[in-house]
Amino acid sequence: MRPAPTILHLDMDAFFAAAEQAAKPSLRGKPVVVGGIGPRGVVSTASYEARVFGIRSAMPTAQARRLCPNAAYLTPRFTLYRQVSEAVMELLHALSPLVEPLSLDEAFVDLEAGGVPPETAAVRGVGEQLRRDIRSATGLTGSVGLAGAKLLAKIASEAAKPDGLVVIEPGTERELLGPMTVRTLPGVGPATAEALRRAGIHTVAETAEAGEAELVRLLGKAHGAGLYAMALGRDDRPVVAERDAKSISVEDTFEVDLTDRTRVRSEVLRLADRCVQRLRAAGRSGRTVVIKVRNYDFSTLTRSETLRGPTDDPAVIREAAARLLEMVDTTGGVRLLGVGVSGLADFTQEDLFAQVATEREAEETAKAAAAEPTGGAEPHEAEEERPRRWHPGLDVVHEEFGAGWVQGSGVGRVTVRFETPWSAPGRVRTFAVEDPALRPGEPLPLVRGGPADGQSSEPAILPKFLSPEPGEDTGSEVGEEISSR
Repeated sequence: MRPAPTILHLDMDAFFAAAEQAAKPSLRGKPVVVGGIGPRGVVSTASYEARVFGIRSAMPTAQARRLCPNAAYLTPRFTLYRQVSEAVMELLHALSPLVEPLSLDEAFVDLEAGGVPPETAAVRGVGEQLRRDIRSATGLTGSVGLAGAKLLAKIASEAAKPDGLVVIEPGTERELLGPMTVRTLPGVGPATAEALRRAGIHTVAETAEAGEAELVRLLGKAHGAGLYAMALGRDDRPVVAERDAKSISVEDTFEVDLTDRTRVRSEVLRLADRCVQRLRAAGRSGRTVVIKVRNYDFSTLTRSETLRGPTDDPAVIREAAARLLEMVDTTGGVRLLGVGVSGLADFTQEDLFAQVATEREAEETAKAAAAEPTGGAEPHEAEEERPRRWHPGLDVVHEEFGAGWVQGSGVGRVTVRFETPWSAPGRVRTFAVEDPALRPGEPLPLVRGGPADGQSSEPAILPKFLSPEPGEDTGSEVGEEISSR
C-alpha cells in the first residue's frame, strides 16, 4: 500500500451510449441503448437516462425493450469508440509512462511514475485537470478515482460516477470497505458470493472478520488468502504498462438457429477469417485454434487443436477450425459460433502443408473463374442487386442532404436523421433502401478538431438544413424510430 493516493483509475461514463448522444444531438438527454438490436442481442451500454428504467449492461435487448420501448436502440460503432479511446489514452500517457488500459474506456495510471508529488492536493489537481482535458478533447465525461492501491482506486471511480472525482486517503480503507458487499471485491463472482453467503458472510467487514484460515477453508488457499488481503484493503498489484493478450477471438450470435450443416461450416470459415484479421492487426500469431458452439438449448462446448508452431496463415486456421467443427453435432441447431486463437507469439513458423493448401486453393479458384461464362459484369450486377441493410445508429451520407445517421429501417424504407455532432437536432427523411443517393458514411469527430477529425474517408458533409423551420415537425421523439427487424 502506498502512503499517498498516487494510483489513478479512469472510467468513462456510459462510454458507448455517451458517445452516441454526443454524436446525435436529437438523442441528448434521452434514453439510449447500444448493443445487439436483434431478438438475441445483448445490451453493451445504456445511458444514464435508460438506466432509470432498470436497463443494465449484459441484459438481453428484448428485455430492455420491454422496460423502455421508447429508447433509441443503436448498433455499436467501434470505429468511433476506438478513435475517442485513443485520444483519451494519449492524455493518460502524458501524465505517466505507466498506463494500464483495461478496455477502451478504462485504465489505471501510476502518477508517481509520472513525477506527480505524492501529496493529496497534487494528485487531486491532476485528476481534475484530466477530467477537463477529456471533456475538451472528446466532449465526453469520465470519472476519476485516486487511492494508494488499484483496488481502492477502482472503487473510488465507481463512487465518483457520473462525472466526478473521489480520493481515498490512505488509512481509511477498512472504514470505507467495511459496509460494502463482498461482490465489490475483484474475483468475487456469483459462485464465490454464494459460498460466502452460506457461511454467513455478506459484507467486506464480515469477510475480514472471518479470518484468513476460514476463507482458505471455504475457497482454497490462493483465492482465500487473496480475498482476505483485499478485505483488509491490501493490494500491492503494480500498474503494468503492457498487458499481454492471452488469446484473440471473434463470435457471432444468430437471430435464427442454424440447422444447415453447410451454412454452419461457412460461418465458421468466415469467423476464422475475421479472427486472422484481428490476429494480424495485433501483429501476433498463435498455435492453438479453438471453436465455440452454443446449441439451441444454450449448452456450450469448445474444441481446440494445437498446431506444430504459431501461425497467422488464414488457410491453416480455416482448415483447423473446419476439422474441429467435424467433431461437433450441430443437427439440433446452433445459436452462437466462435473462433479463437491462443498460445500467442510475436513470430510465425512457416507451415509447408499450409503453403501447399493455399496454393491448391488458389489454383482451384483460378480454374473456377476460367470455367465461368464471360458475361461481362454479371457477378458485379448480382452483387449490386442484394438489398442493403441499414442498422440503426450507423453513419450515412446523402448527396443532397449531407451527413446523418440511420434512425430505423423496414419494409423497404430507411429513415435518416440529418444532423452532426455540432448541429442542432436535424430533420428526419425517409428513402428507399436502394436509393443511389444514400451511401454508408464514416464517424464525424464529436468536437471540432477532436478525434476522427481528418481521419475519415468521407468528407465532413453538413446537411443543408441544420435545424427545423418554424412549426415543422422534426420527429424528435425517439419512440418514432422504425426498428430494423
